[in-house]
Amino acid sequence: MIQQPSQNDLLVGHGRRRLRVADWAIWLVLLCLLGVGSLLSDSMLRPANLVNIMRQAAPLGIAALGVTFVMILGEVDLAVGAVISVSAVLATSLMQGSSANLFPAVATSLVVSTVIGGLNGSLVAFSRVSSFILTLGTAIFLYGCTQILTGGMAHGTVSPGFREFFNLRLGGWLPVLVIAFLLLALVALVIQRTSVFARQVYLIGANRRTARLSGLPIERTIVIAYMLSGFFAGVAGLALVARSGVSGSLAASGYEFDVLAAVILGGTSFQGGRGGVDGTVGGVLILTLAFNLVNIIGLNYHSQLIVKGLIIIIASAAYQRIGAQQGG
Repeated sequence: MIQQPSQNDLLVGHGRRRLRVADWAIWLVLLCLLGVGSLLSDSMLRPANLVNIMRQAAPLGIAALGVTFVMILGEVDLAVGAVISVSAVLATSLMQGSSANLFPAVATSLVVSTVIGGLNGSLVAFSRVSSFILTLGTAIFLYGCTQILTGGMAHGTVSPGFREFFNLRLGGWLPVLVIAFLLLALVALVIQRTSVFARQVYLIGANRRTARLSGLPIERTIVIAYMLSGFFAGVAGLALVARSGVSGSLAASGYEFDVLAAVILGGTSFQGGRGGVDGTVGGVLILTLAFNLVNIIGLNYHSQLIVKGLIIIIASAAYQRIGAQQGG
């Protein structure tokens, strides 16, 4: 009789990810882009400019951290842009320009974002409807709610000192917003490399049928992954407010596609079971740097959309080929 592998065997077996080409190739691409940028602009490699690129990348990067876990599961979260907008609108609406409202506004935004993520996860885990359809429906619903709340205009006022704190430059050059992004990336990386939850995510994404036969808590893991996505999207909404100082119902409209592009660039597959936070950070930086290069060249917004689409297509094809060559 063939014995099914135990939970323990599976978790130990997937505790260490294989070193894949995508794990280091993403950083090589980033270096090449920096080299191209240095040829186009003398200021590209200046520390101030590199820090500014990191600051631009922070909201997108923070949101992409949570979506990475969802995509490793083999699912997708198209509601992430709408959740970012909800978080931003809630925060500014509750702050109302008062320091006393700062903590309740931030806490409420994060709790609501995490709950939305949990609801998405529950729908995905306990229904037979695809996560693509479910989260797309959630996104449309949330955008409608924020439109009603804000009337389609900038809404609310940030608390005094909120934006100033996150844009404060430690040592005169490193913004707190960049530090927050890097710390959250480190937290996500620790979760990915040390937690049983993350090992279960990889197993379920790689082979859901085997994971179920082995007794892994598939539904619970899916819900937790979506809650993480919601939480990080909530933080990204706060980061967006800190960067711009204002919010609106469509503050993060289109972010879901940028997030997906960054995660795919980082080597995380739509099929699940592959990828990681480290690659996602590289993907976010490449995407942000690519848009900066497009601006330097002087291409308009519509041309930027073409570049974004080509990046997604080329990255998806490249990683599919790499996965096939390495046996998945």
